[in-house]
Amino acid sequence: MWRSDPNDPLPGSPSRPDPDRPRRGIAPAETEGWESPSSRLPAQPTASHKGLWTGLLIGVVALAIIGGCFLGYRWISSLGSAAPPPAAARCASNANGLQAELSLEQSRNAAIMAGIANRRDLAPRATSIAIATSLQESGLRNLDYGDRDSLGLFQQRPSMGWGTVEQVTDPYYATNKFFDVMVTVKNWETSDIGDVAQSVQRSGFPDAYDKHVERAKTLATALSGQSHAIWSCVATQISPPDPQTLLTNLTQAFGPTVSAQLTEATDEQAASISLTATSEDVAWSAGAFAQSWASLTGVSTVRVGDSSWEMSTSVLSGWVESVDQATGPTAPTTVTISF
Repeated sequence: MWRSDPNDPLPGSPSRPDPDRPRRGIAPAETEGWESPSSRLPAQPTASHKGLWTGLLIGVVALAIIGGCFLGYRWISSLGSAAPPPAAARCASNANGLQAELSLEQSRNAAIMAGIANRRDLAPRATSIAIATSLQESGLRNLDYGDRDSLGLFQQRPSMGWGTVEQVTDPYYATNKFFDVMVTVKNWETSDIGDVAQSVQRSGFPDAYDKHVERAKTLATALSGQSHAIWSCVATQISPPDPQTLLTNLTQAFGPTVSAQLTEATDEQAASISLTATSEDVAWSAGAFAQSWASLTGVSTVRVGDSSWEMSTSVLSGWVESVDQATGPTAPTTVTISF
């Protein structure tokens, strides 16, 4: 806010009286011995007066500071009691002190890649390569546009023999087609991930995949099941239960590596999917798949062996290990998904 200069005279302030001008009603002869108004002005403040005013000023400033600190404390304290802001919908992996996050859409696509890699018995490195490639090509989204006729998760071009428009925009087909070419790259299991991605894609920017490698590895170790109990998701809105959609996608991704059965909902209990995986790692990968699809299909809890996870609308819930005292330990290859 604009403030006037404090040195400016105040409007309408009276001018100082002329000391040589006689006062009204006094004859000129009576002005002899008259004191001018200036001679009756208050005496200039002494050193003791100045000290008093200085002390008062310091006291006022100190009180203002103390009052401000108190009000600030009350305001900050009130923040702690306020409701926390809603969490951003996402999934996250925490592996070896590193965290990587994806949107829910990205997480579903990445989970498909991990499931198909398990179905084809490919090492977790294959999932890392696929995720790094798709992060660069499409941001892990199934795009219906791109450069020239490039489409889908990997921006594959129908004109270059990758498949029809319908095929390359199908995440399952596109991922399988990517792996078909990837496994023909010499030493793909040990070669630099960015170099393998470039060998498959033949991009005009061969080094563009490198910046996604570390993030892709952190995501892949959780989604492939290589590391256990490190994947979690949160969503601000959860769709109604749709176990059939989840079951269809699970079996399409994992194929014969999982044996799944759907129990329909009744008046007494909610719907659930029970599956048995061919290995503990595949079980954890299937569990991460269910987490990634939880907001879309209404999943409430996922249990892998004796570890359970609960879907939340406010925080990234952690995995909790608990053994059922009535039935004893559960096989680590068993997954139960409740709605």
